Order: sequence, then C-alpha cells, then structure tokens
Amino acid sequence: MKTALIALAAIVGMAGIAAADPIEGRWRTAPDDNGNSGMIEVVPCGNAFCGTLIQAYDASGNPMESENVGRMIISEMQPHGGGEYRGRIYSPDRDRTYNSRVQLSGNSMAVRGCVLGICRDGGTWSRAN
Repeated sequence: MKTALIALAAIVGMAGIAAADPIEGRWRTAPDDNGNSGMIEVVPCGNAFCGTLIQAYDASGNPMESENVGRMIISEMQPHGGGEYRGRIYSPDRDRTYNSRVQLSGNSMAVRGCVLGICRDGGTWSRAN
C-alpha cells in the first residue's frame, strides 16, 4: 500500500511539472506603429518566461522578412497571480525595451509597458493555434 501511494504521488507530481503555464505557446502580436505584427513563441527560460519572434507579418498579414526574427522579444516574464505577468518586452518598431505587464484572459493577452515613465498600450495579442 505504501509503495502504491508513493507511486501515485510521483505520477501526480510529474503531471504538474508537465502541465504548461498559460502564457506558454505562440502569440500573434497586435499591429505596431507601422501596421506590422509578429508571431512570438513563449517558453520557460530559467525561473521566468521568454518569447522569441519566429515570424514577422506586414500590414496586410503576409509573412515578411525581418532582421528581428529570432530575437528575444519577451524576457524575465514572471507570473503574479490572476493571469498577470510582469517582465520586459522589446518593441522593434520603437527599438525600446519596456518594463511590461500583461494580463491573460482566455486566448487574449493585454500588453502594457513603460520606459522612463512613458507608458504605452501594446494592444491585445491573440493565442495562435
């Protein structure tokens, strides 16, 4: 009986480790100042989450070349409860990194960031399937 309980506890523990965090996955950004958007892949990195631009899109939604593909856009992102995460987000159109706060709600992520006291709405990103 004791062995069965230990095995069950190990299985439950491993299932918790295998479960993805809600922020993990692919996210389509809101259009930037130029109308361009991107696909960001968010994965665990250390004790936080990071996101890399894996595809850029022009204002018409067509894939485009970008020197930022492969660049880390999200860094140091950590959960703060209730679907809120805080970290840093790089904005290619402004060439700035913002201290950011995101709020997850289902398959949407509201993004907001500040740098040197200037804050900007980063729009709502959508989870990609």
